[in-house]
Amino acid sequence: MFEGLQKKWKVNGLQLTLILCTFAIGGSATGYVGKKVMNALNIQQDWLWTIIYILLITIIWPLAVIIISIPFGQYRFFIKYIKKLGNKIGIGSGSRESGVGVRNLAIFASGAGSNAEKIIEHFRNHPSIKVALIVTNNAKAGVLTIAEKNRIPTLFIEKEAFFGGNSYINELKSAKIDFIVLAGFLWKIPANLIKEYPGKIVNIHPALLPRFGGKGMYGRFVHQAVTEQKEKESGISIHIVDEIYDHGEIIFQATCPVLENDTAETLAQRIHVLEHEHYPKVIEELVNR
Repeated sequence: MFEGLQKKWKVNGLQLTLILCTFAIGGSATGYVGKKVMNALNIQQDWLWTIIYILLITIIWPLAVIIISIPFGQYRFFIKYIKKLGNKIGIGSGSRESGVGVRNLAIFASGAGSNAEKIIEHFRNHPSIKVALIVTNNAKAGVLTIAEKNRIPTLFIEKEAFFGGNSYINELKSAKIDFIVLAGFLWKIPANLIKEYPGKIVNIHPALLPRFGGKGMYGRFVHQAVTEQKEKESGISIHIVDEIYDHGEIIFQATCPVLENDTAETLAQRIHVLEHEHYPKVIEELVNR
């Protein structure tokens, strides 16, 4: 059962324990407060007492678990959980369909799309964030297959229109895109697109910026440079995109060791683990802030 919950909620063993503790304490606190309030009201009719008590605990329980989740470090989980629960019972369920209150992401990718796939999985049932568009400059990119599997619209962009035209701003606005995520996208973002989405374009770089960044530093070229220079550690950097390659405000970094016998390929495998673990969560924090 516990393994099933871990898989369903996408949490580790420790986080599952903290979540279950929050549920237990929240439920006990709800019952305790509910009975105290009902005793103070002193309602004599059994049917009326039952109706008011049910309404009362329905109001108290979400507040109780949210408050208790804070010291347990599970606030984000329970905010998301309660929103999803509200959608299931019809509270605010129309917002996702109508687009009101939903922020739409466009993922720009040029290759296989492993990061894009993890991001799509993370936001698949999210109450307020949706992957609404996949943008690519490569007609043979693997990310197109991922988009098709997940029934996400795609946009193929051409170099001349991207850099010399309106950078597909009209198409992005037509898709109601609020935030742009770069996930292995190999073209520099033009200034007019950055101006249209200030502070709302994020990129992940497979090294610890400001080192090993800049033009031409992507994928295996980064890992090869890191191993050739005998670095002791590498990692990922998630940053806001500006007009300069790998230059914008760094939002998050995570590290991993570089082993003595590492090649660009073996190091890349550990970097991918960091990317898949952290990028979707950081994106969610950025969109929600």
